[in-house]
Amino acid sequence: MDISGVDLVKAASFVGAGIAMGLGAIGPGIGEGFVGGKACEAIGRNPDEAGLLTRTMLVAQAVSESTGIYSLVVALLLLFVV
Repeated sequence: MDISGVDLVKAASFVGAGIAMGLGAIGPGIGEGFVGGKACEAIGRNPDEAGLLTRTMLVAQAVSESTGIYSLVVALLLLFVV
């Protein structure tokens, strides 16, 4: 059972894709949870502004999620291009 250079590169790309998605999903998960919690606190303190706070929260979560999408793109490139 010989391991050639091609097999080593393929294995490294699988490991890299796993690390990219693992670390790339932690940031958006924490960020979106933090934003959601603070929005709930703000709505609890000022229910009249619930519409504005919800809209702002959703925009902030969309921006945070873009980081996770970038890591997904990197992982897919590692899996299917390398």
